[in-house]
Amino acid sequence: MPDKEQSVQHFLDLIKKSRRGKFKIYIGMSAGVGKTFRMLQEAHALLRNGIDVKIGYVETHGRAETAALLDGLPVIPRRKLFYKGKELEEMDVQAIINLRPEVVIIDELAHSNIEGSKNEKRWQDVLDVIEAGINVISALNIQHIESLNEEILKITGVEVKERVPDSVLQQADEVVNIDLTADELIARLKEGKIYQAEKIEIALRNFFKTSHILQLRELALKEVASQVERKVETEVPRNAALRPERFMACISSNEKTARNVIRKTARLANYYHSKWYVLYVQTPAERNDKIPLDKQRHLINNFKLATELGAEIIKVESRHIARSIAEQVSERAITTICIGKPRINLFKIIASTNVFSELLKKLSSDNIDLIILS
Repeated sequence: MPDKEQSVQHFLDLIKKSRRGKFKIYIGMSAGVGKTFRMLQEAHALLRNGIDVKIGYVETHGRAETAALLDGLPVIPRRKLFYKGKELEEMDVQAIINLRPEVVIIDELAHSNIEGSKNEKRWQDVLDVIEAGINVISALNIQHIESLNEEILKITGVEVKERVPDSVLQQADEVVNIDLTADELIARLKEGKIYQAEKIEIALRNFFKTSHILQLRELALKEVASQVERKVETEVPRNAALRPERFMACISSNEKTARNVIRKTARLANYYHSKWYVLYVQTPAERNDKIPLDKQRHLINNFKLATELGAEIIKVESRHIARSIAEQVSERAITTICIGKPRINLFKIIASTNVFSELLKKLSSDNIDLIILS
């Protein structure tokens, strides 16, 4: 495509993006945490502030607290259709687009539409509404995310059939986690605030076991954290003050020094709740056919320790240690480098090289911290 056509297409893409509606998703670890309740609370707040908000589709599941919040909110009537001899109701997508509210509430993002509908899934309806320039607030449970399907099966023993592609979440402008402790959620279940009385005992024996809830809660928290991290990476300039912390431990084949650097860096990363890496630059002198077997074993053990502590291992073959560090700093958006206390003679050799001087200049200009661990 010629440069002129590319420029025109880019401008058209920007216009199209600006006309799209905003997309907000509430995520919960399970049914009953209060996603629909929170959406309806938000709808009332928007209405009080003069925003044209309407209910496109909300499922109360017979919960009195949730149903009470529908009072006073304008609801777009559902469309009725017959399927297998029964009259059923679905969200009226075309009515939403025709009415063009500023904000529409659409619950149950993972819902499968009745056969014969324009789209197979509700998330596809939502994308149509957003493309029409209408802002959408929606919700789903963590078990409905496509990439987590196998993990959910391992945790609960249940294969979830209704799933939403991860790409849909990546299009969201905001992803908010609705969180409860396991005890709070189980208490809500026992009080009859989630399911009817006859379903409570079955739920307690299956999906609502404390161990299941804790693991699902962890998945929900991680998912929202990853969405926030993605937004920071794409929307916050690299040199901005609020960069996400990222640590990189630089290790050698020295067993004790490396182990110490790994453990101390892990503690720092855990404190900041940040991603971290372990970098090992394998020089020609430390190739597998040259390095002693005991050092090879120590390296493998240290890689294993780092992995157990949550690090991502980076192994680079190069004769230029400082240059390799600089390259990984740029590629991984590292904010802090951690190294062990160097032997004086080695430090003099490294410090005398131009490349190391360039590395120090880079760290200084990019506001990257260098920590020498004792």
